[in-house]
Amino acid sequence: MNKADLKASIDIGTNSVLLLVAKIQDRDIEVLEEKQAVPRLGKGVDADKNLHPDSCNRVIKVLKSYKAYLVNNYSSMANEVAVTATSAVRDSSNREEFLNQIYQETGWRVQLLSGVEEAQTTYTGAISVLKDQSRNYVVLDIGGGSTEIAIGKQLELSSGVSVDMGSVRFSERYLKSDPPKIKELETLRTEVNSLLESKSFNLKNHQLVGVAGTVTSIAAIELDLDHYDASQINGYHLKKETVEDFIDEFLKINSDKIEQKYSPFLSGRGDVITGGLVILLEFMNYFNFNELIVSTGGIRHGILIK
Repeated sequence: MNKADLKASIDIGTNSVLLLVAKIQDRDIEVLEEKQAVPRLGKGVDADKNLHPDSCNRVIKVLKSYKAYLVNNYSSMANEVAVTATSAVRDSSNREEFLNQIYQETGWRVQLLSGVEEAQTTYTGAISVLKDQSRNYVVLDIGGGSTEIAIGKQLELSSGVSVDMGSVRFSERYLKSDPPKIKELETLRTEVNSLLESKSFNLKNHQLVGVAGTVTSIAAIELDLDHYDASQINGYHLKKETVEDFIDEFLKINSDKIEQKYSPFLSGRGDVITGGLVILLEFMNYFNFNELIVSTGGIRHGILIK
C-alpha cells in the first residue's frame, strides 16, 4: 500500500469525537479504521456560551488516546491529521483557549468549520460512501448543537445551511424531565417546525440521507448488531414509522434504562436521543419523507476528500 494514500481525520462534535483512517484515491475513499467516543463537549454550551473545563478535558483525553493509537499503528501520519471542530466550539466564547490547549497537548491544529463549511463537508462525506451516487440528495446531519441540511446532485453540493437545533442543544433547552413530558416534547416540535419554516427548500425528487449518531445508532439497533459495523449500517433504509416507535418507547423510560437496554449504541446518548429523533421525525414530516438512507460518512470523510 502506498503510504501517501493513507489519511486520518478527527471530527470534534458537540456530543462525539470521531476518528477515521482511510485510503484516498481521487475522490474514492476506502475506510480502514473508525473509532468513536462520546465526551459531550457541548454540555451546557447552549446556556452558558462557554466550554466547561471538564468537558474540554474529556475531549483532550480522547484526542490523546487517538494520538497514541495513530503513533502505534500509523506512525508516518500521526502528526498530519485533519482535525475539525463544529457547533459547540463555534458557539463558545472560550474557543481559542480550547483550540490552543489541543495544540499544546497533541500538536494538532484544529480547523474550525463555519456552518456552511460544515454542511458542505458533511454532504461530500455522506455521499462518498454510498454505493449509488447518481441521484439528487438532501443530507441531514443532526448533530449535538446544530443540524446541517445539504442539498446536491451526485457528489456536488448545490446549497447547504446550518440550523441551530441539535440533540444536545434542544434536549437541554426543552426536555427538562427524564423521561420527557408530552408538553415539553410539543414545545420542541413547535420550535423545530418554526426553524424549518424559516428556510426555503424544494426537496421534491430528492433522496433523504441521514448521517451521525442519531440515525446510525437506531439503524444499528434495528439491524440487531452487537457492535458498530459500518458495512452493515451504511445504506440501511430507516422508516419513519420506526422513528415514531422509538420516540414512543423512549417517552416511557428514563435515560439510564435507555442506555442499559441499547448499549453500546446509546451509551452516552440516553438523555439526548429522544430530542434527536424528534428533530428527525419533524423534518421527515415537514418534507414528506417516509424513509431515509443511512450513511456512515460525514465530516471526517468529507474533509479528507476535499
